[in-house]
Amino acid sequence: MIEMLCERFGIGGRVREAALRAYERTAVLAYPAQQRVAANVLQAFLDEGLVESDFAGTVGYGYDDAARERYESLLARVLGTERALARLSIVSGTHAIVAAMAACTPRGKTLISISGAPYDTLRSAICEAPQSLVDDGIAYREIPLSAGGVDLDAVARALREEDDATVFIQRSRGYASRPSLSIAQIETAIAAVKRLAPRAPVLVDNCYGELVEDREPAHAGADLVMGSLIKNLGGSLAPGGAYVAGRRELVERVAVRLYAPGLRDRLGPTLGFGRAFCQGLFLAPLVVEQSLRSLDFFAAVFEELGYGVDPKPGEPRTDIVQAIALQSPERLARFAAGLQAAMPVNARFRPEPGSVPGYAAPVIMSSGAFVAGATIELSCDAPLRPPFEVYVQGGVSAAHGYLGALFAARAVEE
Repeated sequence: MIEMLCERFGIGGRVREAALRAYERTAVLAYPAQQRVAANVLQAFLDEGLVESDFAGTVGYGYDDAARERYESLLARVLGTERALARLSIVSGTHAIVAAMAACTPRGKTLISISGAPYDTLRSAICEAPQSLVDDGIAYREIPLSAGGVDLDAVARALREEDDATVFIQRSRGYASRPSLSIAQIETAIAAVKRLAPRAPVLVDNCYGELVEDREPAHAGADLVMGSLIKNLGGSLAPGGAYVAGRRELVERVAVRLYAPGLRDRLGPTLGFGRAFCQGLFLAPLVVEQSLRSLDFFAAVFEELGYGVDPKPGEPRTDIVQAIALQSPERLARFAAGLQAAMPVNARFRPEPGSVPGYAAPVIMSSGAFVAGATIELSCDAPLRPPFEVYVQGGVSAAHGYLGALFAARAVEE
């Protein structure tokens, strides 16, 4: 595969040699968790018992939308929750997370992030932007991560002071030089929270992490999980939307917040996209595995070229994000331009740094997705600030991921 890609696209020299060594290291990798994930999803579909008529959608208000009801039931089975709210009208993971935080944290109560500072846009919505949650009367605290993950001693001290707080955990690294959290680490943290504050709802940002491990945060005790439908769970077919899933009464509380008291979750047309949602979920385990293969190859290529990578190739992964420390803004720009040239859409464009709402530093991005913003499709983001890391996400097929790595490496090395 790599020999063929290098020959076809004119890649030689140091990059070709690094890529061949990287492929030797990663082609033999197995992904046993993905086999169990695939079986879990198949079981969910068989237990749900879909029929062709379930794909019928609605327009307008969306009363009695069969596709919506079936898809949300499927999603709840896959995520291990009592209820799921998955709607096109929830437009992003950040939208879902902020709605869940607001619904679960009454005015005057405290929201505690026990995984450090959230990613930039979410932190802005919580405490920095006009009309943030803090402006709306919610108190906010952050507990930095320790070397081993969640700082349980600091969490215990915080909960002794505020035992009816809402607790938030961000599973993925975001734009931060810290490892993503595993389900095992999340489970340990949730158990500690529940011992000290049994009434405290625990909310987990599940973005980029769905179906990477064979358990989900709800299996580890999370009360609510939130994420985007155009990342892992969409299988590259979902056209938009996001979800909130978890304990029934909390999901209904979020629905009231999003829609209106009395209406709860009864509205929300699928606009004919029910088939795409369900088929995307059916394919999601395969797509996630292809993403993991792509990211291991990215890690191996750039490690062979002398750059720091996290995770390292072959290490356990807990999300579909690969960090590569490129050490300068010039290399970030070359990486983004190289990756963009490998995209199936907009390959002829050249990314330029720019301001993005919610980010203090300029950000450079590469994306050529069939669904705009669908980071399960190959993409990268890099804030122009030290340590000048680029964050690569996704890859619907390993072959495309390999090509993206080759193009990005060639651009950086040139």
